[in-house]
Amino acid sequence: MNCPSDNESPERTPIDISEIKVNGAIITPDEVAREMQYHSADSQEAAINKSSEVLIIQLLLLQKAKEEGLDKNLPEESDIPSEETMISRLIEKEASAQEVTEEECQRYFDANKNQFVSQDLLQLKHILLGADPEDKDKRAVAKEAAESLISRLVGSFDEFEALVNEHSDCPSKETGGSLGQITRGQTTSEFEEAVFELDEGLAKDPVESRYGFHVVYVDKKLPGKQLDYDKVKSDVANMLMELGQRKAIAVYIHKLVDEADIEGIDFEIGRPLTN
Repeated sequence: MNCPSDNESPERTPIDISEIKVNGAIITPDEVAREMQYHSADSQEAAINKSSEVLIIQLLLLQKAKEEGLDKNLPEESDIPSEETMISRLIEKEASAQEVTEEECQRYFDANKNQFVSQDLLQLKHILLGADPEDKDKRAVAKEAAESLISRLVGSFDEFEALVNEHSDCPSKETGGSLGQITRGQTTSEFEEAVFELDEGLAKDPVESRYGFHVVYVDKKLPGKQLDYDKVKSDVANMLMELGQRKAIAVYIHKLVDEADIEGIDFEIGRPLTN
């Protein structure tokens, strides 16, 4: 008897897609099916619901934009589709970003100081003993060579630059192995995770990455510091304005849904309408 393998999934029974009416305008099953390619979901039903939701909201916004006369004087030659322009005009009219006060910005900053900290900074240099991740034998040799170099440098660190020139497989050998100053997100994840845990000075063990094994010397380690309000207040203001606009848009969309005549789908007003 043949059994399915672990990576085989049972066939899913196709779910019928119903025609939807929004204030009399029709969203066809084909339109919903085309929209589904843009929305990943755990089930067909969830994908259909999400796709239908997006199309309903878009249609409601377009209907309202036309009702408000925002379909007039659209740019004839533009890379932006006219429907997007109409919706942008409507959002600007009904849910535009509101200015925030200095007091609101200061209050948010004081309550969320942990969000406003400079990144940890490392200044380091290294010697890379390169080895393909699939070549186990070469990686074993590279690791042993890196350990040997560390032992040698413990007794005589003055040799570092000469050893870089002789052994490193990284282009940084042209600058004495220096990688300059790095912050999180600037290098490969496995290398980053290891080096940000190191203390200043020569690492006692090689650091492994997809490129091979690294002999690492941390010249300087600067932990992140709390940023002053004056340096980030414009960022705080922009963030609060964006959050305020998102809330205003969500409220406006819910209002349109409440007022609409929607048929063909069980549209739950209580659940979030947007990501």
